[in-house]
Amino acid sequence: MTQRIYVPRDAAALSVGAHQVAQAVAREIAARGLDAELVRPGSRGLFWLEPLVEFDGPSGRVGFGPVRAEDVPSLFGDAPKAPSLGRVEDLPYLKSQQRVTFARCGIIDPLSLADYEVHGGLKGLRRALEIAPAEIVAAVIESGLRGRGGAGFPTGIKWRTVAAAEGAQKYIVCNADEGDSGTYADRMLMEGDPFLLIEGMAIAGLAVGATKGFVYIRSEYPHAFRRMAGAVETARAARLLGPDVLDSGREFDIELRLGAGAYICGEETSLLESLEGKRGQVRAKPPLPAIQGLFAKPTVVNNVLSFAAVPTVMAEGAAFYRDFGMGRSRGTMPIQLGGNVKRGGLIERAFGLTLREIVEDYGGGTATGRPVRAVQVGGPLGAYWPDALFDTAFDYEAFAAKGGMIGHGGVVVFDDTVDLARQARFALEFCAIESCGKCTPCRIGSTRGVETIDKILRGERIVENIDLVRDLCEVLRDGSLCALGGLTPIPVMSALEHFPEDFVRDAVAAA
Repeated sequence: MTQRIYVPRDAAALSVGAHQVAQAVAREIAARGLDAELVRPGSRGLFWLEPLVEFDGPSGRVGFGPVRAEDVPSLFGDAPKAPSLGRVEDLPYLKSQQRVTFARCGIIDPLSLADYEVHGGLKGLRRALEIAPAEIVAAVIESGLRGRGGAGFPTGIKWRTVAAAEGAQKYIVCNADEGDSGTYADRMLMEGDPFLLIEGMAIAGLAVGATKGFVYIRSEYPHAFRRMAGAVETARAARLLGPDVLDSGREFDIELRLGAGAYICGEETSLLESLEGKRGQVRAKPPLPAIQGLFAKPTVVNNVLSFAAVPTVMAEGAAFYRDFGMGRSRGTMPIQLGGNVKRGGLIERAFGLTLREIVEDYGGGTATGRPVRAVQVGGPLGAYWPDALFDTAFDYEAFAAKGGMIGHGGVVVFDDTVDLARQARFALEFCAIESCGKCTPCRIGSTRGVETIDKILRGERIVENIDLVRDLCEVLRDGSLCALGGLTPIPVMSALEHFPEDFVRDAVAAA
């Protein structure tokens, strides 16, 4: 029986030498005349162990990692030079997770539709083709699935609105412009399980009566774009996409678009402007995209993880998905752990675990060995939290109640050398640089904010200038057209609230 040897082709693994390791494995297979096949899956998300090499065996897949190219010959002998990990599924980091959306990532050949089906793929789409569109929408509503892109709006409610909207043409748009710092789950899924996204979008199309979908992928994701392009081509050839989806007589197709590198195009209306060939600028709402979206037609706009959760809801039932989580936060959340952390990677768990569990139990503390001082959840617009808030449950409402947000699930760790005044300055500078320029509070307020924090750091009228920063944040929050300006106050105000000493430290040092 042909043995399968797995070396990830995920971009994170490639960045630390996975391609060279794969080449070395291929050479060993040829030189030894082995009955073995090299498979290039996505990553399982255990990034501190990449490049991870796995060998199929009688008891499961046995892993070694991190592996260097020069270590590869020894893996085929009795004295491997790379750390032996045993059965990868038994690693505590992985075993304690609840992999639902990422159940296949790092396991299957991403471009093999047969591999996808063997591991449960297409069950959800086949089920959706058997029932009425309204039943699909009802199941998504019942599951409690909320948008995983950051806002947490109920996915099924959005779909119901589009389904009820009048229009001969409707669209499905996938926001894959994953621009938040510390996030990579969208990229991982597109590179490791692209058919799951295709299946989820096709189900959405059936639910609302849309025949065309677009995936808007950020320009910094060339590997994901190529992998998705290959998957779409394969899906069309297998009649998973096209005028007759799985011989059902129903139509749905997908087109990929590569973004131009603007952070603002992660905002749904700016994304739609860009898809239409215009400059990426926010639109005033209303009308909502569900009523007048792409080309002024009713449009579902969800992110990758939202669409990717839907096949499970359809295949296993709404109750199965809803049974994960707590309160109004149902299902599982792919959490992306990064920054100054010992064991960075993807964690998929039901809502309800604490931030401390994420940082300490999974992350193992800081990579430097110094104490954790702050954690930012939710990308560059998320709050900076001190240790006193680490026991907060990972839940939309629990985070909001304490001035934070979950966002897209990025968790970035900082040790005790971080200067939170300078991080607050970074948040305002980031807003100033990435603003589309359409509204004055965002465009001008962020620029004045940077100037004012610079005065604070120089020790100029600290109390008065801190008050001015608070006023600017209020204007940004209440007057901005979109979430870029509206959420920028969160990191600034959290730094002022939880780390006030940093706003006088530099001034004292300069005196």
